[in-house]
Amino acid sequence: MRDLSTFLHDYGDSHRHPVNQWVHIFCVPAIFVSTLGLFWLIPVGQWLGLEGAAAYWVNGGTLLAVLCMPFYLRLSMGVSLLMLGWLAVSIAVVTLVDRSALSLGWSALVLWLVAGAVQVWGHKVEGKKPSFTDDLVFLLVGPVFVSLELAYKLGLSRTPGHGRPS
Repeated sequence: MRDLSTFLHDYGDSHRHPVNQWVHIFCVPAIFVSTLGLFWLIPVGQWLGLEGAAAYWVNGGTLLAVLCMPFYLRLSMGVSLLMLGWLAVSIAVVTLVDRSALSLGWSALVLWLVAGAVQVWGHKVEGKKPSFTDDLVFLLVGPVFVSLELAYKLGLSRTPGHGRPS
């Protein structure tokens, strides 16, 4: 399996244009939380006969998160902790929406479609296709890349998301 540096470099190859980078900094978190929200609607706990809180928390979103974590653990403990942070914030947003008057399904779907469309535009600006079209694992690399890219843009890191100093 490729290492973190290789993943970031390969992902970064189609994310060099500053406009596309900013598009991803905003849209990747939106897609992350909305994807979790859409999977959250799959009532795995109910299908398993669970009740109450167990039925609520055992769902497609939490199972998706559990299935993705070994990939992040393989990359590094730091990446795992970073992605646990993403997951914690996303679960907080999903549960807030789910417990509000808003429809979680419609909210997540609209957010996912709008953010996805904006990212397609970002790649048109870039002039390169999205990395995930060659390898779906880049869907998991995107949040790591944008975290590192944002830290670089905010002056919190000397290395941009693609891992090569500018």
